[in-house]
Amino acid sequence: MTTSKALVFDIKRFAVHDGDGIRTTIFFKGCPLRCIWCQNPEGISTLRKPIYFQNNCIHCRCCEKYAKEGQMIYQNDRPYFNKDYQGDFDNLVNICPSSAIRYDSQYYDVDMLMKEIESDRVFYRDSGGVTFSGGEPLMQGEFLIDILKRCHQQHIHTAIETTLYTSLELIQKALPYLDQIYIDLKIYDEALHQKYVGGSVALIKKHIEYILKSEHWKKVIIRTPLIPQITATIQNLQSISQFLSHINPEVYYELLNYNPLASSKYEYVDFDYGIDLKYKKYTDDEMEVFYQMTYQNGIKNLIKE
Repeated sequence: MTTSKALVFDIKRFAVHDGDGIRTTIFFKGCPLRCIWCQNPEGISTLRKPIYFQNNCIHCRCCEKYAKEGQMIYQNDRPYFNKDYQGDFDNLVNICPSSAIRYDSQYYDVDMLMKEIESDRVFYRDSGGVTFSGGEPLMQGEFLIDILKRCHQQHIHTAIETTLYTSLELIQKALPYLDQIYIDLKIYDEALHQKYVGGSVALIKKHIEYILKSEHWKKVIIRTPLIPQITATIQNLQSISQFLSHINPEVYYELLNYNPLASSKYEYVDFDYGIDLKYKKYTDDEMEVFYQMTYQNGIKNLIKE
């Protein structure tokens, strides 16, 4: 991806769970990992894709009439897009009279994105700001550095939600311009990480250790999403807690309750939700058991919901 523009799949305004204060959260498209429970499956692919919204469709079949060869087929009273088509889908998006066909993301240059951020500045006050999320924002790293620098120049508080699955060089470039850093450490075991998340957790752990031993460690909150039978296990939480507390006993750590609502997004993307739909959000009592487990394994600064 070029540094001149970034592919963004959502901009969430007035967010209160993506950092301190009221925030504008920018969701960058593309992720190098593939968590089977991904909360934002529309942000996994690096490609800009068309999405079909059935509730908007008036079944006029304009898409079928104006489609280029190999773009789509029309059957079961709806369009199906060819995911291997090499061109764009501008003709289908523009011709649809009911906006039933839309792109899953938009391109922004730095000036355009800064305009979006600064339009919310009145709501930031002392503690709010902008959070860069995804996907994995560091996949569009050079653009991210550019926008972080601009925010820094404008004295806008910056945060990032990241896996750190990237190069150390890029991390080092970003750190001076970040005020708050949320890092996901989902699974400690290498084989299980490869199975459920993809990619090597060794790289993530190496980068976490680097930051927690650096002058930037106080900006950092390590997060583990509690996924039933996968991350929310005694062995996994013990291993992560011991690993983090050994690096830095004062580390900030947060357990994120399971959110089953993401499964509803999967009908719009080319991925399958990998978690049994029978699982629900953990109760307060169940969360307390997880909290005590981390305390017993060295965590002092646990952030609770």
